Amino acid sequence: MTEKTDVPLRADARRNIDALLKAALTVFGELGVDAPMRTIATRAGVGVGTLYRHFPQRSDLIKAIIRREVEALVDAATDPVEHAGPGAALAAWLNRLVDLVATKRGLGPALHSGDPAYQSLPDFVFGALTPALGALLASGVEAGIIRDDVDASDLLQAVLRVAAPAREGNVTQAKRMVALLIDGLHRSNAV
Repeated sequence: MTEKTDVPLRADARRNIDALLKAALTVFGELGVDAPMRTIATRAGVGVGTLYRHFPQRSDLIKAIIRREVEALVDAATDPVEHAGPGAALAAWLNRLVDLVATKRGLGPALHSGDPAYQSLPDFVFGALTPALGALLASGVEAGIIRDDVDASDLLQAVLRVAAPAREGNVTQAKRMVALLIDGLHRSNAV
């Protein structure tokens, strides 16, 4: 897959990959993970050969979508802290995590298929998101608004479980339930 090479991509190749990932996420959400690759290529405005050049297997495309979404969430963990208070930054990030769970809706059948191509994804997701969440929690603890006994790994697991309705399309309910978790993170004197 092109994503893992050390050779820098040309601007047009980068645009094609971005267009393919966006199109695939949309098409998979609409038609499921077995959607025709031609549909994804057409939606991205590229030829099927371009799609297969960058993503030789359907699993390569699905893994690239997940990696891209997770990396964007990790990047978001550092950005909002500077623009809002630590509590607001943590809440915004956890709500973006719910949105990530919702994007998985169309990808679920593939990710839970038992296909060995996806075996490394859970370690990647938790390995990337746990430190990002830990940094947000630490900022809240330092500001005196978040309890100091919250483990980032435990919280990540809890949010992913509570956000389960987002997988079925009920993002609003998932965000309401995550808001309850967020309230429980605050120090009793900070509420």
